[in-house]
Amino acid sequence: MVKKRAAAPRAGAGTLLALIRSGQASTRADLVRLSGFARSTVAQRLDALLRAGLIVPAGDGGSTGGRPPETFVFNRYAGVLLGADIGGSHTRVAVTDLGGHVLAETEADLDVADGPDAVLGWVTDAFGRLLERVGRAPADVHGIGVGVPGPVDTATGLLVSPPIMPDWDGVSVPERLSRALSPGVPKDVPVVVDRDVNIMALGEQKAGGHDHPDMVVVKIGIGIGAGLIVGGRVYRGAQGAAGDLGHLRRGTDEPCRCGNRGCLEATAGGWAIRRRLLERGYDVRTSQDIARLARRGDHETVRLVRQAGRLIGEALADVVGLFNPSHIVVGGNLAEAREPLLAGIREVVYERAQVLASRDLQIVPSTLGHRAGTIGAALLVHEHLYDPDRINAALG
Repeated sequence: MVKKRAAAPRAGAGTLLALIRSGQASTRADLVRLSGFARSTVAQRLDALLRAGLIVPAGDGGSTGGRPPETFVFNRYAGVLLGADIGGSHTRVAVTDLGGHVLAETEADLDVADGPDAVLGWVTDAFGRLLERVGRAPADVHGIGVGVPGPVDTATGLLVSPPIMPDWDGVSVPERLSRALSPGVPKDVPVVVDRDVNIMALGEQKAGGHDHPDMVVVKIGIGIGAGLIVGGRVYRGAQGAAGDLGHLRRGTDEPCRCGNRGCLEATAGGWAIRRRLLERGYDVRTSQDIARLARRGDHETVRLVRQAGRLIGEALADVVGLFNPSHIVVGGNLAEAREPLLAGIREVVYERAQVLASRDLQIVPSTLGHRAGTIGAALLVHEHLYDPDRINAALG
């Protein structure tokens, strides 16, 4: 991890690192051309990045004649990142390299209603086990990213009145994890927290082959949410509360877990389908159980999942009219039901959305599947760590 030094920032080092990390540039000539900096400035900033261990030489590149140019790559092996995707009924954690490539991962059925002590305690223990598995020490951790299924003040990491998370209101996830992971993990290691749908959207955008400037990533599990990519960036809204698709009112009187009535989640979420299946004598606990039954072709489950897809499609048709995305990516545990859910969504969106807004719209399954959240959590803290302004300040 880069330590901040008390000197004037080396303006531009962060820009060069971003170009190298993205793969846009690998040689000095590339960096001069793309950054617009003088060759002497590029040389100075590269030296600073090399001394900090942020980049490493990668040998000689191709040449059309003369001495081959020296190439540079981001040093993704200099440490590790920790990512946690806390869902309503299931939690996954991973250790990644500094580029967000998964080295080890694990998961467990955990109900967020069990409270922060139980859930974050398991996350902390799981992080420790995974670090041991990949042969890394806690001191090698450069950052921690966490997604949670509720509203988050992203500036502080505090949860704010999360509707399905009793006892989590006002909980500081960064403070809890930093305290639990010390003294092994350095105290200045950043812990960055966001909504689970936002980290999933980030994962799909950066690592799932869905790098579209305007898209909606829908997470359908026990609950329902949406991550919005607008202008190439995750759109969080004024207070970070954007994307709460599951609690839009849909004109019914069904009671919802949030305390209101008529929410989309109350009729189309995994917990609503589970309730109906339990009433019919099925043995189901999680949205994964529902998805497995649907894949096996159980008639009643397929019917309920397709009906849920249609209801979600109604809400998404409104979203298409408001945001005009080019793609809707459907993920989450219930999305593992595959065709019944997707078919229901597509049927209604293409029927109800405006012709111009839906003419070229693609509705596709998640590429990363269950890994989208943990990869997105790692990429969340990756973006924080290597923000150009932060790098400039650190390499003074």
